[in-house]
Amino acid sequence: MQDFVHLHVHTQYSLLDGQASVSALVDKAMKDGMKGIAVTDHGNMFGVKEFYDAANAAGLKPILGCEVYVAPGSRFDKEAVGSGDDRYYHLVLLAENDLGYHNLMKIVSRGFTEGYYYKPRVDIEVLQEFHEGIIALSACL
Repeated sequence: MQDFVHLHVHTQYSLLDGQASVSALVDKAMKDGMKGIAVTDHGNMFGVKEFYDAANAAGLKPILGCEVYVAPGSRFDKEAVGSGDDRYYHLVLLAENDLGYHNLMKIVSRGFTEGYYYKPRVDIEVLQEFHEGIIALSACL
């Protein structure tokens, strides 16, 4: 398992979807002999500092990320385009470097300040503006 790294992990900061505390997550990764692990909570980065500090203290490479909600149209649209989960799509974003981390913070912040409609959503415009240093992965079906 030493070469395997989880790149899509939720913590207790993913409400109704994550259960693991940051410390338990880091402990389990270390116990399994992993060299790194990512945290990609739903729509927020609330646990990033706690995770970064805990992972570094344990000698584990922290990979900072977020599973963002992407609006099907514009983040400014406030009417339901679909129903249920069709109001937004999921996309995992990982910070590749320091610039990527700063851009990821901007993306997530825009979701809360400009795109909030049931969830903190972003759109293609935001992703294009702050794409540098970001690695995108597919998420849910």
